[in-house]
This record gives sequence, C-alpha cells and structure tokens, in this order.
Amino acid sequence: MFKTLKNDIPASIVVFFVALPLCLGIALASGAPLFSGLIAGIVGGVVVGSLSGSKIGVSGPAAGLAAIVLTAIGTLGGFENFLVAVVLGGVIQLVFGLVKLGIIGYYFPSSVIKGMLTGIGLIIILKQIPYFFGLGKNPEGDYTFLQIDGDNTLTELLKSINALISGNFDIGATLIAIIALAILLLWSNVLIKKGKIFEIVQGPIVAVVVGIIFFVLTQSNETLALEAPHLVSVPVPEGFDSFIGQLSFPNFAVITNSEVWIVAFTIALVASLETLLCVEATDKLDPYKNVTPTNRELLAQGTGNILSGLIGGLPITQVIVRSSANIQSGGRSKASAIIHGFLLLISVILIPKLLNMIPLSVLAAILFIVGYKLAKPALFKKMYDLGWKQFIPFTVTVLGIVFIDLLWGIGLGLAVGIVVILIKSYQNSHFLHIEDKSNGKHKIKMTFAEEVTFFNKGAILKELDSLPRDTILELDVRDTRYLDNDIIEILDDFAFKAKERNIDIKLISERGVAENPDSFIEFFRLRPKTS
Repeated sequence: MFKTLKNDIPASIVVFFVALPLCLGIALASGAPLFSGLIAGIVGGVVVGSLSGSKIGVSGPAAGLAAIVLTAIGTLGGFENFLVAVVLGGVIQLVFGLVKLGIIGYYFPSSVIKGMLTGIGLIIILKQIPYFFGLGKNPEGDYTFLQIDGDNTLTELLKSINALISGNFDIGATLIAIIALAILLLWSNVLIKKGKIFEIVQGPIVAVVVGIIFFVLTQSNETLALEAPHLVSVPVPEGFDSFIGQLSFPNFAVITNSEVWIVAFTIALVASLETLLCVEATDKLDPYKNVTPTNRELLAQGTGNILSGLIGGLPITQVIVRSSANIQSGGRSKASAIIHGFLLLISVILIPKLLNMIPLSVLAAILFIVGYKLAKPALFKKMYDLGWKQFIPFTVTVLGIVFIDLLWGIGLGLAVGIVVILIKSYQNSHFLHIEDKSNGKHKIKMTFAEEVTFFNKGAILKELDSLPRDTILELDVRDTRYLDNDIIEILDDFAFKAKERNIDIKLISERGVAENPDSFIEFFRLRPKTS
C-alpha cells in the first residue's frame, strides 16, 4: 500500500473535493443534519476503507438512500430514533457477510453493470449543468429524476437553457467553471505528458485552488462576485467542543419498535445491494483488474454503518461517483480512500472557512469529466455492435437511471436481461436436424441441450406438435446433464400421441438406445444425471 502513495495521495485529494459537496448535499436531501453526511464520509473513508478488501472503492453516504432516510426520519419520529435503525442495519449487514450473501452481486449481467455506469455518468452531467452556470438550487448529490424542490432533471435543464438564452445566469460562477474545465482538459490531454510533476499534482487540485483564488479576488466585484448559494457550505464550529457538539447519538429506547426494525432491514438490503453493484462496477473500471472479496465488503460496510449510526452519521455504501473519480485520478490502493476520509475529518475541523470558498461550479467542472468518462459515446456504439441481447438491457438500465433512479434502473435492466435469457433459453433448448426419407418415412433428429428446464417447454412442445405423421424421431439426450421433470412429462404424453400419428421414437442416451419406450418417466427415473 505504501509503495503506491505517490499515486494515492493526489487521487485522495481529488476524491476529497468530489466527496465534500456530495456528503453535504445528500444530508440536505435526506432531511438530516449537514454534519451527519460528513460523519458518514469520514467513517466510510477511514473505517470502511481500512476494513474493505477493495483497492479502489470509496464508501460514504449514498444518493440512492436519500429518499429512504427522508421518509424514515419522519416515520420514526426524529433523527436520533432513525440512528438506531442505521446501527441495526449495520448489524444485519454483518449477518449478510457471515452467511456469504456477497455472491449476489455476481448474478447481475455485464450489460446491466455497464448500463449502470453509463446511466450514472449521464445523470452526473445533467445534474451538474445548473451548478456549472451558477443556477443550481437542488442539493448536490440528489441524483433521482424527481427532485425534492418539485422540479425534475429535465425541467431543471430547461430552466438552465432558458437562463442562458436570456442572460440570467451567474457570470462569475460560469467564468470560473469554464476556466476550471479548461485547466482539467489541458492537464489531462497535454501537461500530464510533459513531466512527472503534472502526474503528482492533479488537474482537479489546481482547478479548486484557482477557484478559491478567484473567489477571494472577485469579492468586491459586483459582476463576478460569488454569493453563498454558489459555494460549498460546511458547518463552521467555533472550537473542538463545538465540533463534538454537532454529533448526534441514537435513542435506543425505541429498539423494540417494529418500524425501526423494518427501516433497519430496508437500509441493510438497499445498502448491501448498492455496494455489491458498485463493487462489480468498480472492478470492471479498475485498469489493474483487482477482484474485491464481496463478503468481506459486506462485513466492512456493516461495521461502518454501526459506527456511523452510533455517532450520528448517515447510512454508508460503496459509491460509484467517488470510486470512479478515484480510479480516474490514478488511485492504486485502499490508502486513497482512507486518506480522503482523514482529509474530510481534518479539513472540517481546521479549515471549514477555506472550504466554504470553493465554488460549486468548479466542482461541477470536475464532475463533468468524471461523468463523461463513465458515459463515453463510444460505449453506446460498442454495446450496439454486441447485438440486441446486450444493447437492450444496457439501454433500459441507462434510461431507468436517468428518468427514475439508480435502483429502478438496475431493476428494470435486470428484468429485461432475464427476459432475454428466457427467450434465448426458449430458442436453444434443442437442435433439430431433418434428414432424408428412410423406408418411406421422414427421419428427424432432435438433440437436447446440456440443461433443459421448464423454460423450454413451449419450444419443445411446438416442435413435437409440428412433427408430420409417418416420421421417425431420433431423440438424443447423451449430452444432457439436467432434464426437468416438466420436460419428461411432455415426452411421456407425446409417446402416447406418437402411436396415433405413426411416429416412431428412437431414444439415444448414455444408457443405450430405446425404441418407442412405454414410459419416459420410468426410463429417466433410472438415470441419476437427469433425476
């Protein structure tokens, strides 16, 4: 881990700048104290980062849980009561890890995971456009289509376009955003090739420093001065005692309330699913192709949520925006995630006033680059070239994330992926070979696939019913390792009908050849591999 610090320290600073407004914005969108988002970010970085087996994943408060948190705080009667559910949710995640439920993440198709990354990339870009022009009013980190301010992603975008046309955008915020974007592009496309110093000092760090200098120099300028809504807004404690005073603690008196346990299980389930999906996605993005142990990840997340809930933090998951920023910035080991957590802790204690000088439009420019790298146009063409079986689940996932939210998009993509599998399973249960006439009869050979389940009933029934009279059916099951009882019953029924239609059946199996068997059920019952 220490060998890669030259890569991890610059990456951790970039992740810190990305995480800071997201932690605050997600807390605001969740109806929770702003400091609870920072606590979750700190615990996610330091604690989960230390315990996790992921080298490049970053954990913290997740936008996907904001709606659940907002509703739960109201349902449970206060934030302190809600914290009990966070702690219990962490305990349930520990159980998930111990019973090895981490394997669930491997059952999501690659097309859905790629759709998830692309959808998140697009939603990042769309959501950052208002901030880029100093028009953003929705909390940073709210990545659902329907926003808490009553607007949605498209109406917010249309308002931004109208403001640009009419000239009602913030000139100062827009100017520094354009400068920041130019710095980022110059750094990544030109300067990084000129010397190692440009690899160590990342473009986003320079962009943020320039943004702070711009704010200081333009404070007295009526045209370019940035107002408070266009800046990061970190709570400013008067001292260490004031900092500690911002902590909240769970009210364990409500632990017997059944609603608390329902919310806890919901948090554990959703947080675990988001984490496993993010793990799968970040492993795909990782240029070094490290594989994260998923059960260990659940144990790490559970521990993090227990601690976060005990000291007043929001629920934690591994999150794709920060993880992808880490990868794109050259992060190599878990040190990057851990250091970013310490940076959050140190900065909110020592330099909150300096953090509050960072323009949100500069952070929007940084997130533009993150979003673009996740949703490159070339990826759409690549998925299209792979065929409809990959392209349709991919597209549905992208649209679901952009127009509903993350979990709905993944769910819809998975549902479409399952339908595609069923269609292909329906088509590929058997191979049909029609041969020339023999002794006045058509000879037709049907070869069954390695696994034939009830999904294949329709296709097989259709083929059997379409066989003409006076046919010899050669049924080859030598390569079949699993034959569903439903299929065996179909064959048994067909044996009776075959006699009426003068169809001779020749069954070829590992046990030998059977001519016109009286009972397929009895025949296959004696075959261990198909029982």
